Amino acid sequence: MSLSTYTVTGMTCGHCVSSVKEEVGEVPGVTGVEVDLATGRVDVSGETLDDAAIRAAIKEAGYQVTS
Repeated sequence: MSLSTYTVTGMTCGHCVSSVKEEVGEVPGVTGVEVDLATGRVDVSGETLDDAAIRAAIKEAGYQVTS
């Protein structure tokens, strides 16, 4: 199992968290998504993680990845 952590800016509420979880959760290979609204931290777990696809999913949700 792999784990990747991202810092995401622009999230301000529970709806933001849900949007990110939904979009990232649809990326093939992703089995779990945990979002900490206070810190902007997004932890993604799965067997094989496609960094570019995860970053694209976060962007699709309307947010920016800073790291």
